[in-house]
Amino acid sequence: MKRKFQLTALLALTATCSYAQTTNTETEKDMKQDNAAFTFTESQLGEDDDMTQNVIMVNSNTNLYTSNVGYLWSPVRFKFRAYASQYNDIYMNGVQVNNMENGQFNYSTVGGMNDATRNQDASSPFEANNFSMASIGGSNNYDFRASNFAAGNKITLSGVNRNYTARFMYTFGTGMTQSGWSFFGTVGYRWANMNTAAVKGTFYNSLAYFMAVQKVINEQHSVNLAVWGSPTERAQQGASTDEAYWLANDRQYNPYWGYQNGEKRASRVVNNFEPSALLTWDFQINDNMKLTTSAFAKYAMYSATRLNYNGQNPAPDYWKNFPSNNYDVWGATDGNKTSEDYKSFVESRDYWMASDRNRQINFDKLYYTNQQLNTVGKDAVYWIEAKHNDHLATNLGSTFDWNINKNKNLRIGLQLASNKGMHYSTMEDMLGGTMFHNVNTYAEGDYASFSSEIQYDLNNPNGVVKEGDKMRYNYDIVSQSAKLWAAYVLDKGISHNYLSAKVGGSQMWRNGHMLNGFYDPAKGWDKAASYGKSQTGRFLDGGAKMGTTLNLGKGNAITMGIGYETRAPHASVAFVSPEMNNNFVTNLKNEKVFSAELGYALNASRVRLNLTGYYTHTYDGTEWQNFYFDDVNSFTYVSMTGVEKDYYGAELGLKFKVTGNFDINVIGTLAEAKYAKNTDINYMLSTKGTSNIDVCYNKGMRESGTPLAAASIGLSYRVRGWYIDLNGNYYDRIYLSYSPCMRYGKTLATAGNINNDGSYLVPEQSKGKGGFMLDFSLGHQFKIAHHPLSVNLMLTNILNNQSICTGGYEQSRSDYSTNSTTGTTSQRTYSFSRNPKKFYAQGINGMLNINYRF
Repeated sequence: MKRKFQLTALLALTATCSYAQTTNTETEKDMKQDNAAFTFTESQLGEDDDMTQNVIMVNSNTNLYTSNVGYLWSPVRFKFRAYASQYNDIYMNGVQVNNMENGQFNYSTVGGMNDATRNQDASSPFEANNFSMASIGGSNNYDFRASNFAAGNKITLSGVNRNYTARFMYTFGTGMTQSGWSFFGTVGYRWANMNTAAVKGTFYNSLAYFMAVQKVINEQHSVNLAVWGSPTERAQQGASTDEAYWLANDRQYNPYWGYQNGEKRASRVVNNFEPSALLTWDFQINDNMKLTTSAFAKYAMYSATRLNYNGQNPAPDYWKNFPSNNYDVWGATDGNKTSEDYKSFVESRDYWMASDRNRQINFDKLYYTNQQLNTVGKDAVYWIEAKHNDHLATNLGSTFDWNINKNKNLRIGLQLASNKGMHYSTMEDMLGGTMFHNVNTYAEGDYASFSSEIQYDLNNPNGVVKEGDKMRYNYDIVSQSAKLWAAYVLDKGISHNYLSAKVGGSQMWRNGHMLNGFYDPAKGWDKAASYGKSQTGRFLDGGAKMGTTLNLGKGNAITMGIGYETRAPHASVAFVSPEMNNNFVTNLKNEKVFSAELGYALNASRVRLNLTGYYTHTYDGTEWQNFYFDDVNSFTYVSMTGVEKDYYGAELGLKFKVTGNFDINVIGTLAEAKYAKNTDINYMLSTKGTSNIDVCYNKGMRESGTPLAAASIGLSYRVRGWYIDLNGNYYDRIYLSYSPCMRYGKTLATAGNINNDGSYLVPEQSKGKGGFMLDFSLGHQFKIAHHPLSVNLMLTNILNNQSICTGGYEQSRSDYSTNSTTGTTSQRTYSFSRNPKKFYAQGINGMLNINYRF
């Protein structure tokens, strides 16, 4: 029955090449899985809450393109069709586990447990599957049933020169025993300290565990319980400018660390632990009907520290510290070109280049400053605080699968989910200080010291903060949703047809635990504007899609798909300034998504080919950002509504079998992903508490952090248990995250960026450099005591090309300064527009992986 069910699911895929998939040995699968785990490290995934999630993992086995891009192009943080990760749905035993608040899935949740995540079904946007209506970014379903893991023991040892240096894993499985019980477990540890990590100033400590137990009660009923977690502590790497990389002579220069008493110390440290549990009941009603129900629960604890200040900026790559701030190297101003200016430039340059200490954080100086303030009874002006984003999630998923006959299949599913996000900031280290008050130091310049506006919490005014105490903000966001979906698959003649639809409802609200001073009830504000429960936002959404595959014979097939859906906004973008008040974004709507796809597939004896063209149009979307806006000397919360985007392009996958042992593989994409029109914005300043309406002239801005053009050619050779692969990859059209505030109508007018016809002259979006990267892998399986020992080596970027940009962002500062008294502007010597912050590809990386099964 199990084989019959799997065959039915396989036939539901929309490419006829699925009828003749290429099989790999277990060693080859291990190589691909381990290499993927190596390249998909947490920093590349960008799962930090203050960064954009960078990777979508689509891995449909029926398509040569989608089954390879995930791990092959991961060193440049490739995103499938440039979609944000909220468009990629992740399931576990049929229950959806994406974070309800932001729609993303944090891959570090299952980090370090490779053997537990091998079993997964994946579907491209218009492929049928047995667990969902696939999202436009694809859908993946992990199978965590203990009986589906291989029996035996496995020990894995890895040596790496990347985020972590060494890895150990032990895996044990029983398979299905005669008594109907199955057990599976794996434990792993990944490690690097500041002396061994590939990037200076970082470290990595991560334990991973996974355990599953399954009981087959009888021929109809089976119950499975899986628990897992991956407590991780790691130091982050920061982006910086090309000037900083040049001065440090290091494309991996990291401004987030420094020395304290001669020892290295990181300022940005992430602690993440998401203990999870999954209970699954499989009910085989009869030979043609099956009901699968899974309940999922998770408590996520996430914190990220940062160095904060109320004085001179302590960041070593602060713009005033650069040589180019002393001398006009761009020729953009009339001043700062004297011999004295040049002398200052040289002195600053030489200081930067003299030693590591001069270009890193000076913790000793920060301690000394705070200790001096202690003697006069003043607050510390330097401290390390932690941003916490904790979550309690409970989810339920149930799917009814009915094989009506050999040509018809019906699936109906229900998804229920609830999430409580707990967001707050704590004082982690006062850096030698003994006093600190919970007041808004950014607003102190605009308001009197006794005014309510400078208070972060009017319920505890001028609260004294000690290390470990909550400060600045403290609120919860609760999200709940219910979704019903159905899919019908019909094979008729030469056609394979798929129709799916869904309908759902969601609601959300904020509950504030601090009363922000800008919403003082004594000044006419309703207390609920900031403190207590907000109003409830409710949304109804749904959609449908259909796909057809026409089998033209002789291995030729045409695939077609079309779909339309409305998506409720996520809570992470629904509130104007969640750290301050309960207000929902004005004009908050469901996002509408239209998508279509047309493909050709060939599956011949020597050639496999997939060629796909796609188009997606989204509108009425909402985006949200929080950053420091230099023009108004304030942090700002920006809501962008009516967001409209176009995604379109072509994808190619080709495999040519030269001989029985030698293959040539080619994959490539040419894509476009851009804003289709300018966007309405509403931004609030943390120092004012007032809303500002404007237009962001972002039409034509591209999606960032991924190549929009990429190609790869690979040579694969198999002989006598040896596996050799050589891949050349080329990346181009890499855009950096654009700065919205530099494209506000008011900003453009102030800067004088106006054409003769009165229209605005909008700055071009900053780009990163692409380039060529060569990768190599080698593997072999030996026999030791009649058991397999697998050894594989992967070398990434063996030509050591470190000039490839893997992402970054424009700075939210203008090239001019404004006189607060007269309102006049003057050109700065330092050019922010020419100095975006970037990440670069690491140089040659290696991973030696050894595993032994017994």
